[in-house]
Amino acid sequence: MGEPARALDTIDLGRLYTAAEAADYEARFEGVDAPAMLATVIRGELAGRIAAVSSFGAESAVLLHMVASIDRDVPVVFTNTQKIFGETLAYRDELAERLGFTDLRVYRPDPRLLAAKDATGLRWSYDPDGCCDLRKVEPLRRALAPFDAWISGRKGFQSGTRQALPRFEADEGRLKINPLADWDKPRLDSYFTEHALPRHPLEAQGYLSIGCAPCTSKVQPGEDPRAGRWRGWDKVECGIHVATKPGEDPIF
Repeated sequence: MGEPARALDTIDLGRLYTAAEAADYEARFEGVDAPAMLATVIRGELAGRIAAVSSFGAESAVLLHMVASIDRDVPVVFTNTQKIFGETLAYRDELAERLGFTDLRVYRPDPRLLAAKDATGLRWSYDPDGCCDLRKVEPLRRALAPFDAWISGRKGFQSGTRQALPRFEADEGRLKINPLADWDKPRLDSYFTEHALPRHPLEAQGYLSIGCAPCTSKVQPGEDPRAGRWRGWDKVECGIHVATKPGEDPIF
């Protein structure tokens, strides 16, 4: 399934969520396990207003399985940066088919922006932040335009910068939900086993966090799972996930 043809200026963003409202959600669902929490928001107050965003990376199958078990019609957004591993694209198709999603939305970089700002396709090698903005952040903003909330697969154990990750955040006016924020690696592995979920083919080769091919390397023993992303650069996130400073409510 491809990107829906719809002009951005015809889309109504809907309601805007604040950091205080995200904190209210956090308190409301304290102690509620991830599947039950997701079922409540997907079938209840956010029905028809929420999407799942997935990289179809090393651990993506867990969250996607939870969402599919609740409602296979929830839109699933994938940003194809055009620098993605071929193995990831094949895994995306296999997993989406197996789980039965009916609305897989693939968004790509704007070719006009690429022609103007990354004509050689090598911006990743000298300006990875700019490359991520062109190839991932901007397409995702377009993808999320019709929604008031979205589901992210981030986990707190993945790196030191994610250890205090909440399950609910306000992000550019939308409610961002991190159902697996407090899940550790053994719990994820148990879920894979319990539900017989397929693994990303690159995980067995040492790629524990999988993004674009030029900026992803194998993780060495003792490193945190995201150490292989943008190795050698002072960069830990693609730009989609930016921490909110105290007192700030990011909006579009």
